[in-house]
Order: sequence, then C-alpha cells, then structure tokens
Amino acid sequence: MKSLIIMILILLGCLNAALAYEEISGKVTSVVDGNTLEVVSKDKQLYKLRLAGIDSPELTQEYGGEAKELLEKLVLEKEVSVKIMGKDRWGRYLAEILIDGKTDPRVELLKRGLAWTAEKSPLPVLEGYRVKAQQKGKGLWKQSEPTPPWIYRRQQTMLQPKSI
Repeated sequence: MKSLIIMILILLGCLNAALAYEEISGKVTSVVDGNTLEVVSKDKQLYKLRLAGIDSPELTQEYGGEAKELLEKLVLEKEVSVKIMGKDRWGRYLAEILIDGKTDPRVELLKRGLAWTAEKSPLPVLEGYRVKAQQKGKGLWKQSEPTPPWIYRRQQTMLQPKSI
C-alpha cells in the first residue's frame, strides 16, 4: 500500500511538471513597452506576455523608448514560438519567446543595455549578458547609477496622492 501511494505521488509530480509550461506559436501584434507584447496564437487567442527574467526601463524612464523600439524591431508582425511559464500579479503571462526558433529578444535587450535581469532570482544564463553590457557601458549602463524599473515604479507609487 505504501509503495502504491509513493507511485501515485511520483506520477502526480511528473504530471505537474509536464503541465508547468504551455507552448504556443503565433504572431506578435503589438509591443506595449520594452518587455511586454501581445501575441495572437494560431487559434486566434490573444496573449499579453511579459518577457520572463528581464525588466526594461519604464517608458517614462531614460532608455524606456529605446527598449520598446528595439523590441518592436525584433518581434513586431513576426511569427514567434512562446513558452508560457506562469503569470505575473497583473495577469500577464510570463514567457520566453523565440523568433525563427533561435533569437531570444531578452538576450538582445540585455546585450544592448536596454534591460536589467529580474530583481529576484536573476537567471544566470541572462545575467552574463547584463554584466557584459554593464562592463562595456552600453545603453542605460552609460549612466553611473541607473535606476532599476522596480525602484522607479515604487518611487512613482509613493508620489501618488493617498485617498482616505
């Protein structure tokens, strides 16, 4: 009986792992900012996606417009494959995207100094690109101490009037 329970638990664990990622393919229909875009899947479903593992400057921050422009140049109106990895607190899907099965726009944004790696638990594979861009003084790394977007968002929230 004990071995049967263990086997069932193992099978459930394998099933959860298999369902952890959803893969779709579709066409990028819009770019919202440097790390958010919309994809219409082959079955005509609209997905609002946030690139997992990076955070680009907000549009109202220096280099925010450049990050959006680069992402548009890389993905807009192109067919992409998408690996959905979950959702953020705003309901956007967190995703890895590949263009033509090989180009990862996150890497391109990091290489050009137009994104940070995630605030919490940065992915080592992406962190190396950020470090190289910072060492070379590319993009936002031309500034001595650029403000990360997560700090900028918190500062903007604190400036909002509080309602009673």
